[in-house]
Amino acid sequence: MQKTLKRRNFLKTVATGSLGLGVMSSAHSFNILSQYPVQDKVRVAIMGVNGRGSQHLQAFAKVPNAEISYLCDVDSRAVTNGLALAEKSGVKNKPQGISDFRRALDDKNVDAVSIALPDHWHTPMALMALQAGKHVYVEKPGSHNPAEGELLSKATSEYGKIVQMGNQRRSWPRVQEAIAELHGGVIGNAYYARAWYTNSRQTIGYGNEVPIPEWLDFELWQGPAPRAAYKDNLIHYNWHWFWNWGTGEIVNNGVHFLDLARWGLNVNYAKKAYSSGGRYHFKDDWQTPDTQIASFDFEDNKSILWEGRSCNRRGINDMGSGVSFHGENGTLELLDNSYKIYDNANKLIKSAEPTSNTVVDQRGAGFDMDIAHFTNFTNAISKGEKQISPYQEIVKSVMLCHLGNISYRTGRALEIDQSSGRILNDKKAMKLWGREYEKSWEPKL
Repeated sequence: MQKTLKRRNFLKTVATGSLGLGVMSSAHSFNILSQYPVQDKVRVAIMGVNGRGSQHLQAFAKVPNAEISYLCDVDSRAVTNGLALAEKSGVKNKPQGISDFRRALDDKNVDAVSIALPDHWHTPMALMALQAGKHVYVEKPGSHNPAEGELLSKATSEYGKIVQMGNQRRSWPRVQEAIAELHGGVIGNAYYARAWYTNSRQTIGYGNEVPIPEWLDFELWQGPAPRAAYKDNLIHYNWHWFWNWGTGEIVNNGVHFLDLARWGLNVNYAKKAYSSGGRYHFKDDWQTPDTQIASFDFEDNKSILWEGRSCNRRGINDMGSGVSFHGENGTLELLDNSYKIYDNANKLIKSAEPTSNTVVDQRGAGFDMDIAHFTNFTNAISKGEKQISPYQEIVKSVMLCHLGNISYRTGRALEIDQSSGRILNDKKAMKLWGREYEKSWEPKL
């Protein structure tokens, strides 16, 4: 991409700006694709092309001012499949398929990276990308622990690049409309939000130590995480349920809904957090809770409750996942890209149907709606467009999820510094604020 010095300085100014909690203007709505002509191409390297990463590929293929330069994955099968998917998705240039992401970071022609890897890689790779002069789109949660969230937030300012997280619901039109209704006082003072996620995940069993498959670079897959033996029930998804690599359901999917709850209530850092639960449904290698409750108290008499059930799919209010807001004059229920508003007599006063016929699956993706989120990222880079989901704002929502896990693991309530989100007067809890790293892989500014 051609950049002048003047433009570079302008983008640095934009990148360090902050996003208020209000809803974006119509210029940032679902129809974002039709509002901007194709200009400079933002050349993107996609890090991880299994699962959600394949959706990154398909999304960037439809973003007018994006060009996919690299597909990077430690699974050689994923690289092969990704290249085929790129061709099928209409990618006109031929991306390079590589196993070691560092080759893409060394390429001066790459403008941005899109990270869809396990949680333990989010912050370390984002920092390496920023240090290589790249902009960063990172999937939720963007950090494996609170210390990493703080580090990446600081790096976002220091390196003057665009960093956007994949909490794509902030770009969905009915979500924006619902939050505007809340902030406009449709249910009066909204003081309580309830967020939940349910699924019917099956047992992962007890893994066996087996030889590492020839298609996998397991050493690079582990990267910054302390080394552990390869087992046959780990890759490509079950790492979510092991503390060494994952963060459990509250961070895996809870971040979407806790972010909406915090946004709707217009709150920042909690003053108190408490969580309980356990691995109740199956006996196996799964370490994180499959059933978890977390509550968060904020100033101005507001609170949020999270309920996660990984192995029992019965929803709440006939919704498998969602957020409900409760206030002086009624309730607003937000389900994916639709919402309903009730008064205090339980009378339905408004129902807003989805603006898209996309079925949102339990991985959290609403594919055609997600494209707006990716396009906002590339437009923020090439046109100075205001970010919908800047990392320094969204990290406050991720912090709630991490605090829920720390409370669960310590077995007690946490008092929180409302100016920083840090835990007060609890050395045991603060030991879980960060993590140990494999030697020479420690993330640094």
